[in-house]
Amino acid sequence: MSENTPATTHLITGAGSGIGEALARRLAARGSAGLWFLVRSEARAAELAERFPGAHSVVADLGAPGGLADALAGQELPAELDSLVHVAGVVELGPVAETTPKVWDETLAVNLTGPAELTRLLLPRLRAARGHVVFVNSGAGLSAGPGWGAYGASKHGLKALADALRAEEAGSGVRVTTVYPGRTATPMQAKVHQQEGREYEPGRWIDPESVATTLLTALDLPRDAQLTDVSVRPGP
Repeated sequence: MSENTPATTHLITGAGSGIGEALARRLAARGSAGLWFLVRSEARAAELAERFPGAHSVVADLGAPGGLADALAGQELPAELDSLVHVAGVVELGPVAETTPKVWDETLAVNLTGPAELTRLLLPRLRAARGHVVFVNSGAGLSAGPGWGAYGASKHGLKALADALRAEEAGSGVRVTTVYPGRTATPMQAKVHQQEGREYEPGRWIDPESVATTLLTALDLPRDAQLTDVSVRPGP
């Protein structure tokens, strides 16, 4: 999938800002035949419709995975989907001793159970296209420090989901990639700094465009290979 290859179909979560928005812009510039977004509200859907003419939005809440099937059922999704890119996520820092069941439930639903259910529902379309599932994970998905228990657990689980899916779908031709960005200059990172009580300096961290380039590298790789796990860290 280079700049001159035929148009393709993609569904992205978290396209409203940060890494997801950067990826959506790049795919839109390629003239993708179908660009779909999973968004949480009608207001976000309207906003993205203005920014990405011709794109489509499905309004659904990853935090309520049980409702995803009904949300997708009312859509005229393409029969073949070239990629499903999971970018959306939530973070709430705090020590395990102070993390409530509500925080655990919301974090695991949005960051793990929701992506698992969305992937399950879209697998027939991905299989038809011999498509690609990309999970934007986190450095916390490899090693979680103090205060990162709930978020890290959800991201460790996301790695396990990707690993299992890759093995299960190899025979159908579906590729699976996990990307582990370090701190990236996104609205989520601004929130993290606020929770940490630190001043946020975006220039110190990875530009979302650089992560989007990594995602496109994985998607563009010829069919004879796949990137399975890619870590991206701030430059020196």
